[in-house]
Amino acid sequence: MSQAEVAPPAPTVSAPKAAPVSTTVAAPVMEPVMEPMAASMVAGVRPQTAAGFLALFRNEITLTFRRTRTIALLGLLAALPVLLGVVVKIQTGNLHGGPGGPAFIAQVTQNGLFLVFAAITVALPVFLPMTVGVVAGDSIAGEAATGTLRYLLVAPAGRTRLLAAKFAAAMAFCWAATLAVALSALATGAALFPMGGMTLLSGDTIGLGGALLRAVLIAGVVALSLAGLVAIGLFVSTLTGSGIAAMATTVGLVILVQILDSLPQLQAIQPWLFTDHWLTFADLLREPMYWDGVLHNLGLQALYLAVFGSAAWARLTSRDITA
Repeated sequence: MSQAEVAPPAPTVSAPKAAPVSTTVAAPVMEPVMEPMAASMVAGVRPQTAAGFLALFRNEITLTFRRTRTIALLGLLAALPVLLGVVVKIQTGNLHGGPGGPAFIAQVTQNGLFLVFAAITVALPVFLPMTVGVVAGDSIAGEAATGTLRYLLVAPAGRTRLLAAKFAAAMAFCWAATLAVALSALATGAALFPMGGMTLLSGDTIGLGGALLRAVLIAGVVALSLAGLVAIGLFVSTLTGSGIAAMATTVGLVILVQILDSLPQLQAIQPWLFTDHWLTFADLLREPMYWDGVLHNLGLQALYLAVFGSAAWARLTSRDITA
């Protein structure tokens, strides 16, 4: 009887076998929870980065175009075609073609659309670069002078992202400045001169719609032609904490390069100056359009953008913002 009473406890010894069952069940329960979390963290990196850049870009656009200085610069650029159109209208017989677009000015009285190209030709060597130099030169240095740069960089903005937003905003100003000249010239030309089909520099004639499309194309090319200057302005802006000094240096560099580009003794280096091929947009007023000079110009701007953009990035990322 005592041996029979001891036997029943034997089945209770095998009870711990249920423990492996609980461990095999717990693992599948955690996998469906952890995998979506990891996937969402990886997938959220790019959207957050893109959203951060867009937020910075919107902020830069708002700051740039709300400034009284920017509005005044755009107003001056818009007034230039009006002044040019009035001068051509009053003193048509006294105009003589010189270097830098005689064909445009000579044909303004016959077709007001040519005032767009004449105004861009007059504005591009001096007025457009000076306004772009002011905006690009003040982009970083102006923030440093007012003390807002350190707060932008202390926030999770990222120096590379901030520099990219500054460049994009400056290029947006290039587009706005070029459009201000083109639209003002178009309105002035329509008010003072006849409009219609346009005779190109090659002698071919195109309709008004085709001429307007070429005007839009040329405005885009001119805006992109200022990309090298924007990169130079950003680099200069990272070297100083004074916005006025950065703007003056950038505008001074534009004037210096223009002088160097006009000296016959410097023909060897002139093809490498960022201003040398600015007026090649006139090749788009031929049939067919000549793209060699335009592409060479855009390639040169890309080279300046790569060199001075990299220099600006290296300077900004290593800059001590607490100083």
